[in-house]
Amino acid sequence: MKIADLRATPVNIPFIAPYRFSYGAMASVTKTVVELVTDDGVVGLGEVADGDRSVDVMAQRDKIIGLDLRDIHTAERRIVPAMRYTPWGNILASRRVFGGIEMAMWDARGKSEGVPLHLLLGGAVRTEIPVTEYFSYRLPGKDHPGENSPLEIARYCASMIERFGSDMFEGKLATVGLDEEVAMVREVRAAIGDRLLRLDANGAWTVPTAREALRRLEQFHIHYYEDPVETYEEMVQLRGHTRANFCTHLIDLPAAARLKAPDAIVTNLNELGGIRRTVDFIRACEALDIAFRFHAGETGIGSTAYLQVSAAIEHLREPSQTILRWYADDVIEGGPLVPRGGKLPVPSGPGLGVVLDPKAFKRCHERFLNEGVFPAGSKTEHYGGSFRKA
Repeated sequence: MKIADLRATPVNIPFIAPYRFSYGAMASVTKTVVELVTDDGVVGLGEVADGDRSVDVMAQRDKIIGLDLRDIHTAERRIVPAMRYTPWGNILASRRVFGGIEMAMWDARGKSEGVPLHLLLGGAVRTEIPVTEYFSYRLPGKDHPGENSPLEIARYCASMIERFGSDMFEGKLATVGLDEEVAMVREVRAAIGDRLLRLDANGAWTVPTAREALRRLEQFHIHYYEDPVETYEEMVQLRGHTRANFCTHLIDLPAAARLKAPDAIVTNLNELGGIRRTVDFIRACEALDIAFRFHAGETGIGSTAYLQVSAAIEHLREPSQTILRWYADDVIEGGPLVPRGGKLPVPSGPGLGVVLDPKAFKRCHERFLNEGVFPAGSKTEHYGGSFRKA
């Protein structure tokens, strides 16, 4: 079970309609698919979540060729600098790139041993993973009208309940005026009844604006606010203004324990440097009574990795985010994944439990070559595989 080759391919996953949030609007996401090949011909899949990292991934190829699939420690030492800061490199970028490679190592190991990832992590404590349904203002897409009013968004949520049995919802704030957003939350609450409701402002509010927003939204029984403000210290200032919890994508566990805010960390498997590091981090969150869940936006590869880890770790009780319903394409067979009843089943196949769909994979890569990196950037060759920009 030794590493024989490595490939990296940037892909664009389009949405059926561009969604609006405090930074603007998103019509697609760019991801880097990692393929790690063993000396037995097994192909492990991984994903780097933050755009086109194909050149960065391939720069690590010679460092890991010949390593045992299980030798994660050595692979990490060769790729990620053993320090918190260096003027000669980007440690966060190195962690993210290693996270995609390490995911592929786990997948290849599971496939080689014929067992799912959750068994390699100790076995499943659950076989279905709770996930949220997402809503926001959306611009018209090619074949989708989008949603442009509180009533249209509420009708969308009601249709998700009717069609898929959705029972947990999360939506974007700080995209239109506060009066209209209060009206949106009122309509959504009426449409979904007493189902769980979270709201995400992406850190766009000042403390005074957040206080006013929380005061006006309190009547709608919000479960969590995600990043209502930019810092942990600002979240502390909001504690007396809502009964809701706070969660964030910003990762500083010592500060969270010291300040007693936020109540949950929301991230992916790349940010902390891979599956092993994320599992260690979740264990630390559990010891400090801080919740953890995964955020949305990965391809079917990264999404099923979330499911496998969530199956194996008892502390992952909170519903993770998904925007899978908004995907117009994916790179895996049977994709995009379809949540039903507010849950996704954990794949039972070896490794992550998914395989690439060759036609879809090629289509998503060609879309990247035609469109470039989202949100913006130069087009990049695919290194190490069969696709090349003309």
